[in-house]
Amino acid sequence: MNKKTNKSVNITNKKMSVIRFAGDSGDGIQLVGTQFANATAIAGNELSTLPDYPAEIRAPQGSLGGVSGFQVAFGNESVMSPGSRADFLVVMNPAALKVNIKYLDRGSVVVANSSNFTPDNLKKAGYDSNPLEDGSLSNYRVLSVDANYLVEETLKDTGLTKSEILKTKNFFMLGVLYWIFDLPIEVTAKWIDEKFKKNPKIADANKKVLYAGYNYAENTEMFDARFNIEKGNLSKGKYHNVTGNEASCYALIAASKKLGRKVFYGSYPITPATEILHTFSKLKSKDIVVFQAEDEIAAICASIGAAYSGCLSSTGTSGPGLSLKTEALGLAVISELPLVVVDVQRSGPSTGIPTKTEQSDLFISAFGRHGDSPLVVLAARSPADCFYTVYEASRLAVKYMTPVIVLTSAYIAQGSEPFKIPSNSELKNFEIEKLPSADLFKPYMRNPETFVRPWAYPPMKGYEHRIGGLEKTNIAGNVSHEPENHQIMTDYRIGKIKKVQSDIPPTEIYGNKDADMVVVGWGSTYGAMMSAVQLANSKGIDTAFINMKYLNPLPADLGDKLNKYKKIVVIEENKGQMAFVLKGNYLVDIVSRTKVTGQPFTTEEILNIIEEEFRNR
Repeated sequence: MNKKTNKSVNITNKKMSVIRFAGDSGDGIQLVGTQFANATAIAGNELSTLPDYPAEIRAPQGSLGGVSGFQVAFGNESVMSPGSRADFLVVMNPAALKVNIKYLDRGSVVVANSSNFTPDNLKKAGYDSNPLEDGSLSNYRVLSVDANYLVEETLKDTGLTKSEILKTKNFFMLGVLYWIFDLPIEVTAKWIDEKFKKNPKIADANKKVLYAGYNYAENTEMFDARFNIEKGNLSKGKYHNVTGNEASCYALIAASKKLGRKVFYGSYPITPATEILHTFSKLKSKDIVVFQAEDEIAAICASIGAAYSGCLSSTGTSGPGLSLKTEALGLAVISELPLVVVDVQRSGPSTGIPTKTEQSDLFISAFGRHGDSPLVVLAARSPADCFYTVYEASRLAVKYMTPVIVLTSAYIAQGSEPFKIPSNSELKNFEIEKLPSADLFKPYMRNPETFVRPWAYPPMKGYEHRIGGLEKTNIAGNVSHEPENHQIMTDYRIGKIKKVQSDIPPTEIYGNKDADMVVVGWGSTYGAMMSAVQLANSKGIDTAFINMKYLNPLPADLGDKLNKYKKIVVIEENKGQMAFVLKGNYLVDIVSRTKVTGQPFTTEEILNIIEEEFRNR
């Protein structure tokens, strides 16, 4: 379908590229960003994405507060984060340019829908003149595309309304980008057919515009450069481009299959965790029970009930929802039932900035319950790692009969990367405390090595027992108010969580292990920190790096590993929560470097921190 020309085209080879799409919320930015990411995945690239939703709901059209963004870094195996700076920026209006120009380096390319650079839109964005024409963008290469006019011309005989026609302009711009990066356009064409199969007229219009954008770039002299981006060195296997939320859902389903039990997911919609619920609802079957509750408290209480009934039980939320779930988490702790809680962290406190990322919930996860209420806390490193972390949480929850909280974040939960689908044999088996015969069963009898109680559930004859929020008698399980018994039960519950350390692998040190400075992060900062440490060491700045996945209990060897270094720099997207935990546990001097802007740390920012701390060591 692509008309070829003989125009001269300069082809540039690059190891990786970073592209950022930006426009109004109604411009379909997240959609085209996702489709672009899928096309790069099909092309064999490694990739990492960063959806950047506006904080305001239905902000005025063309306003700065309504700008939506989506960043994709793609290329070879060096891609570990969405990138610090974009070398391509696609903007649909002046506000998108104003908000996102800060993410570009000099010499980067700006592809702009010039149709929307009207006097009214320029005024809304705070421009006194048109930046596409006044020379203010002389440090960049600007490619102006009159997309509105071009889609109207393309679809003028289709019978669609002007409003329907202009909604396709995002696909026109996407077609242009597919030509620039030589990406497979058919992937998106097939997706359009599936997406709009109930409305073939709209499907045909979007496909026609997509190809028109590609052909426009092919035949217009302004587009005289294409980019060949190196492919990733992916190992052989079957891959799927997943978001962290999708991976969390798939992990729970895989764990339930491995365990041989139904999976129950009880949740209440909350940004940015709702997509887990959406994914589950598409996959529900006789072995997948999905419950959308009326509120957060009902969601977790139903999930605790499902755990009592023998299901692999789970719930998902974000910071404000975790606050509401804390009393019921105490119930799960004292009942000693397996429960997986996926907390997609966002900016707080209270409602905070719902669409922005932050590592905000370490304190509430580890300490945010009354009484001594220990449980396991894990942190996922990337979208694909959400699968393995949630799977591990499921395994530990069942093995130790405890709630487990998994901390992801808005950045990795809604970002995506290629995920190599593991075989069944690659996934760890589940270990369940063996039930005694019914005549010997007591609900709080324990394995003397792990302190774990057995998991008996209805309608197992002879194993009937009560649970609840009141303290129970050791072994027998009757309600008890005896002080000495409460001491025994509290010690068992704390001791059981400490036993989890035996399942934690040795702490891995990346970078230069023999350096005298180590940078420490946890969870979702992994990609940017790893890239920054690699760059620092290549520049002769000797640095070691530890990324923590197991946050409670801490790895048994972590204290000894940290004490090897003269300087410990903890980098996190909060005001120093992990720095506080490490100081309290190991009495070591900590340099805390933090960020709470609602945006993830970039490689560039972390490299600057490493260089500064190295000079001051």
